[in-house]
Amino acid sequence: MTDCRNSKMHNSDCDPYLSLSQVYQVNNQPLQCYTDGASRGNPGPSAYACILVGSNGEILSEHGEYLGWGTNNSAEYHAIIYALKEAARFTKGRVAVFSDSELVVRQINGIYRIRKEHLSRLFKQVSTCVRVFEDVEFVHVVREHPFIQRADALCNHILDQQM
Repeated sequence: MTDCRNSKMHNSDCDPYLSLSQVYQVNNQPLQCYTDGASRGNPGPSAYACILVGSNGEILSEHGEYLGWGTNNSAEYHAIIYALKEAARFTKGRVAVFSDSELVVRQINGIYRIRKEHLSRLFKQVSTCVRVFEDVEFVHVVREHPFIQRADALCNHILDQQM
């Protein structure tokens, strides 16, 4: 399995906003992406959310979306994919992606094998998206992290609206 953090090839699918390249790289601090995915039932109705945070702690972007029927792990991957695409609007430099899904973070970092075909397809999308950045780090954080809680609340709000 390829460790997608080391992939540097350019891909236009994750780089639709070339005019904003390198706009938000301050003091070489990574752009922070906090992601969450949720599923009511597993599988069940699912949604994802992500929050992009600048080096001064300001929220640059906040987005969530209903996915339809799916698993929690696939929703976690969708959150990361969207976050990377959104991050490309702000920088081509360093990005740190934070998730409370230890499984997904370990799969992306090459520590765990991906056994499910639908997750393998999503992993390939992540691998493609990281190529536009100088460096991407995937980090597991606890669910109690304030930005993860905010992303989780957004997921739940989206799912509540669908029920």
